[in-house]
Amino acid sequence: MSPTSRNENPVTDTETSGLTYREAGVDIEAGDSLVDAIKPAARATLRSGVMGGLGGFGALFDLKAAGFTDPVLVSCTDGVGTKLNIAIETGLHDTVGIDLVAMCVNDLVVQGAEPLFFLDYFATGKLSVKDAARVVAGISEGCVRSGCALVGGETAEMPGMYAPGHYDLAGFSVGAAERSKLLPGDIKPGQTLIGLASSGVHSNGFSLVRRIREHSGLAWTADAPFAPGQSLAEALMTPTQLYVKQVLDLHRANLISGAAHITGGGLPGNLPRVLPEGTKAIIDAKWPIPPVFKWLATAGNVATDEMLRVFNCGIGMIVATSEPDAVLARLQELGETAFRLGHIAASEDGAAPSLEMQITPSFRN
Repeated sequence: MSPTSRNENPVTDTETSGLTYREAGVDIEAGDSLVDAIKPAARATLRSGVMGGLGGFGALFDLKAAGFTDPVLVSCTDGVGTKLNIAIETGLHDTVGIDLVAMCVNDLVVQGAEPLFFLDYFATGKLSVKDAARVVAGISEGCVRSGCALVGGETAEMPGMYAPGHYDLAGFSVGAAERSKLLPGDIKPGQTLIGLASSGVHSNGFSLVRRIREHSGLAWTADAPFAPGQSLAEALMTPTQLYVKQVLDLHRANLISGAAHITGGGLPGNLPRVLPEGTKAIIDAKWPIPPVFKWLATAGNVATDEMLRVFNCGIGMIVATSEPDAVLARLQELGETAFRLGHIAASEDGAAPSLEMQITPSFRN
């Protein structure tokens, strides 16, 4: 992560006014301190293929050294959304970096790509080195868990752009897959759909989550009605599950033909994205609805269709397979909770891919 190099030009004229960049609200020394503070975290993410370290004008990566022979690059960018508001209001900055990485690399892996490296963009009005270092430590943790290197980024200190204490995050990840191993592959009627459990709300729908919290009258520090032993904020800040190693394991074993990351838009908005024309996904089996979603639906009086459209509702990733027993056994070995959800069926020739819900999940106790 570089110092604050993308700010506007300094407001300074030493011969007349004597103003400095610091007086204009930008502390270059604080940016330098942050770079020094996060170097150990970045070093912890090093992997084969990385050339050089932090501090250059760009990051280099050697695909051959990473073991690829005929690679196709896959890139993703994303953010954490208004989940950041909870972090800012409560001081819980330690896991939003994991969210940031997960939202990017979970998108990469559904295309069969192995995440190679990650860059972040941290923007704020006045840099708090302590808080920013906690955020980047989370980013480093997410990178370690997903096997990609944190090779750089940008710290932008922009006075007047953000309220005091506020910041924003964006992440950028690049991965690679051998040309012959890209996903989705041969998804076809008769294959089984298996869902991998989510860790909670992940990082989508938090504008509605925050509105429901206001409607409930609960403080962020109140006991979470759905998570004994945690405050409401702590429970909702549970970081997004990383699915990289699990999906790559299944893919390398030739057990899956496709995967869908269930993010904004929920099941209806994401599962059809990986299906070929002339097919549809049929969900005909219920799965356990985590307590957090039951609380959200009840406290906000949110309709079932809206819950399914906004939230992951307990399913963070779905894979299509012709060998469901082998997939479920392998996921169990990896410590994952997974469920049979349904299957792929044929639809009218040329019809756009679609989702058919033959069951109605229950969000009420």
